[in-house]
Amino acid sequence: MKKLIFITLLFFFHSLLFGQNTTEKYSISGYVKDGESGENLIGVTIYVNELETGTTTNVYGFYSITIPAGEYTLNYSYVGFDDFEKKIILNQDLTETIELGVGAEELVEIVVSADSNKEEINSTQMSVDRITTKQAKVLPSLFGEVDIIKTLQLKPGVSTSGEGSAGIVVRGGGPDQNLIILDEAIVYNPNHLFGFFSTFNSDAVKDVQLYKGGFPAEYGGRLSSVIDVRLKEGNRKKFAGSGGIGLISSRLTLEGPIVKDRGSFMVSGRRTYADLITRAVNKSRADDPDFDKIPDYFFYDLNTKLNFDINDKNRIFASGYFGRDKFGFNDDDFNFDFDWGNTTTTARWNHIYNPKLFSNATFTFSDYVFKIRSKFDEFSFEVGSGIRDYNTKIDYYWAPNNKHNIKFGVNFAHHNFDVGRFQATVASEEDPLFESDVSFQAVDMNAYIAEEFEVNDKLKLNGGIRFSSFLNDGQFYAGIEPRAAMKYSLKDNISLKASYTRMYQYIHLVASSGASLPTDVWYPSNKTVKPQLSDQVAAGVSIGIGEQFLLTNEVYYKWQKRQIDFRDGADLFINPNLDEEFVFGKGTSYGNEIYLEKKKGKITGWVGYTLSWSWRKFPDISGGQRFHPRYDRRHDISVVLMYEINRKFTITGSWVYNTGNAYSLPSSRAILFETQGIDPQVITIYPARNSERQPAYHRLDVGLVYKFFPRFGEADLTLSAYNAYDRRNPYFIYFDIENNEETGLPESIKAKQVSLFPILPSLTFNFKF
Repeated sequence: MKKLIFITLLFFFHSLLFGQNTTEKYSISGYVKDGESGENLIGVTIYVNELETGTTTNVYGFYSITIPAGEYTLNYSYVGFDDFEKKIILNQDLTETIELGVGAEELVEIVVSADSNKEEINSTQMSVDRITTKQAKVLPSLFGEVDIIKTLQLKPGVSTSGEGSAGIVVRGGGPDQNLIILDEAIVYNPNHLFGFFSTFNSDAVKDVQLYKGGFPAEYGGRLSSVIDVRLKEGNRKKFAGSGGIGLISSRLTLEGPIVKDRGSFMVSGRRTYADLITRAVNKSRADDPDFDKIPDYFFYDLNTKLNFDINDKNRIFASGYFGRDKFGFNDDDFNFDFDWGNTTTTARWNHIYNPKLFSNATFTFSDYVFKIRSKFDEFSFEVGSGIRDYNTKIDYYWAPNNKHNIKFGVNFAHHNFDVGRFQATVASEEDPLFESDVSFQAVDMNAYIAEEFEVNDKLKLNGGIRFSSFLNDGQFYAGIEPRAAMKYSLKDNISLKASYTRMYQYIHLVASSGASLPTDVWYPSNKTVKPQLSDQVAAGVSIGIGEQFLLTNEVYYKWQKRQIDFRDGADLFINPNLDEEFVFGKGTSYGNEIYLEKKKGKITGWVGYTLSWSWRKFPDISGGQRFHPRYDRRHDISVVLMYEINRKFTITGSWVYNTGNAYSLPSSRAILFETQGIDPQVITIYPARNSERQPAYHRLDVGLVYKFFPRFGEADLTLSAYNAYDRRNPYFIYFDIENNEETGLPESIKAKQVSLFPILPSLTFNFKF
């Protein structure tokens, strides 16, 4: 570890001491934008033909490259847009802000990645997937609801945490080990409808990146993955809108310039309307004494964003998200209300100091809360929990020359953990019958520095280090998290890659089930609960096959320490002593991911296969024997195809297969007969935890997109079928006691399967103007 830190620091000193030479050099810098909307583009390649070197735009659309004085041809390329070439005479620093036009061969809305094969092959970054909402919108989906998180589940190394769930499991990590950020603000519960849909409205999203390993140094706080979601900035050229009407929800997005080419706004909303139907049914049957009233349920979310160019060197942004799920049952004698949701706010300031140095200062606010309220006659109670963050950070991007790119920054966050609130009251009493409030306040402070160094035209290195710390209730933890990656080009179209990452996780999810539920509680590290820790190594090869295909193969191994689980029979409900319910252990995950993607042509898509193992070992579980967590998947296959028949018709399909979840099956039951006045009891005896497997999961989804072009703009009808061949996949297994028909006594116990979704057709109307 000390050697790795020493080598990383040598990178930085090398840049400072030897990164310059006596040759006169100048910088070309600026932004690359979508020529139609004026939005900044992420990941555009800027290539200097004469020097065979280049760079890419960062997550804010900014680029900078420093090269010797001379005459050059710059090539700007981005899949889905026309390449743009510009000849320059470089004898001083230049600012070049470029707008790219949409190409005639853009494969209209089915671009699966913004990166060309060349970028994928030459980058040191590995274990990363990028999707756009254009790709997600054409794939068939549950109830026709486009979901970017479920699209990520189709990538190798990523799997669902359960049937229909928007929760994800990455490389054997737990569902709580994923850092999910929206415009740099943390989203703590990214789910609607008890996990069946994510909180992200696809119409408001511009870009999504998933990091499974080789994490850049600016990210930290979770062990398994980072999902970085960026909202659209809004059209700077003209007023525009888009939306859709589906079976269970509708959505509308409006955007346009504040000042043309200087600023813009975006507002996007979505709401389900099942509650409108159930209320009408309840009203129509109000006089029927035998009718059981149907509860209300709906969810909604709202995204907003503003941005404005103060001048050529300063830009400001503000964005927000507000979403809620509401479930209620109200009658004359009994009322029950359950609501939960997220709120995030982001304020950013981009500043260009000079052509080589760029900064982004950010303030974010994140809040997640759930509340359960119930009233029966005069008695009522309320239960709730939540977490609230205030975070400030600043990041710098420095490009001293074309061989060195350096990033560094710091951040400070304050956390309010409302672990559990409970209050019971009687209307006739002034004071509560009972109340409890378990809460904590904590802070974390982090700093990082990272450098990418191009040694020569074949070898590129990336080294970084992150310093993290956490303070809660007088207990202070700190960690050093080194990051290292390399790329070596065997040929122009073949490269070898490797990476190493250490990650600390200081907050943990108290979950009562394997599914992601709104009642799950975030809990901070303290004197008893220590931070989780992981070390991951990965190695792989990337091969470009012509201009249309990309083949990658990655192997990884992850060591996980201080893993958290619960003792058998743990009491998690409003427990002021949750520390006593935890048990601690370790884990390992390892596997091989193969990925073949076709990016161009009328037929696009990918095939992914993952072979993996995940293990956990806790001294207080199963006698210290190691076991598989429930989300361990030996085999995971995904096939995604999109066929653009012509300008109007596109056929899509996806097929997934994975090994069934691990679960615990009782091996026997024993009866304790009546002794000393105690009634007989049945004791269930289990072997090692998760020693059995549910049946394999597999599903085919198909879709047909019909596009037409009315006077107001564009529109399409999307017809899809979820679970097209009606596979009854297991949601959970339960055990049923069957009695003897003659004696009425228990005769046998059988395991039975519950399935959720049969074949589900859907029709969605989408439009743009």
